[in-house]
Amino acid sequence: MVAKSSRARSMIETRERILDVALDLLGDNPDAGMGEIASTAGVVRRTVYDHFPSRLDLVRTLTERAVAEMTAVLTEVNASDAEADAAWVEFIARLWPVAHRYRVLLALRRGEYGETIHGLLGPVDELLADLVKRGQDDELFARHLSAALLSQLAYGVVFAIADSDLANGTPGARAATITSLLMLGVPETHAIALADGRP
Repeated sequence: MVAKSSRARSMIETRERILDVALDLLGDNPDAGMGEIASTAGVVRRTVYDHFPSRLDLVRTLTERAVAEMTAVLTEVNASDAEADAAWVEFIARLWPVAHRYRVLLALRRGEYGETIHGLLGPVDELLADLVKRGQDDELFARHLSAALLSQLAYGVVFAIADSDLANGTPGARAATITSLLMLGVPETHAIALADGRP
């Protein structure tokens, strides 16, 4: 019984290591193959296929992991009593530590796995649109575009900055916060104040 639970734990750890390695490798090169992922994870190719029978299965699992994290954060942020602009700042602050890791999903979303990733990201897209709609209704965010489109543009900017030279540390997080707020139509002085923690 102990050996069985130890083996199960080892399988879970191996699976998580493969996912972590895949995120890093695909982030640098969205075309990285299963063999390269296996080699970097320190396992044989067959082990990767035991956990993920196809590259699509791997991408789907990575997307599901990202969706779970982002949905949890957005649900909490949307449930707060904060104004929509302050709630957006909180969302970016909590998203930033993983934004660089999950930036690959934007690249993969434009490729052959686009339909699958788009479908899985649906709950995140809806929560983002709800937050932006709340800001539009309170006249905090611009109304020249639909909440759904405006939220995607502002959200995309965060990942673009996460994929840039500013990816590490505070400057990048601050730049992502201010730029995304500007995309949402928040005046620059107010965007800077919000990013710097001054209401």
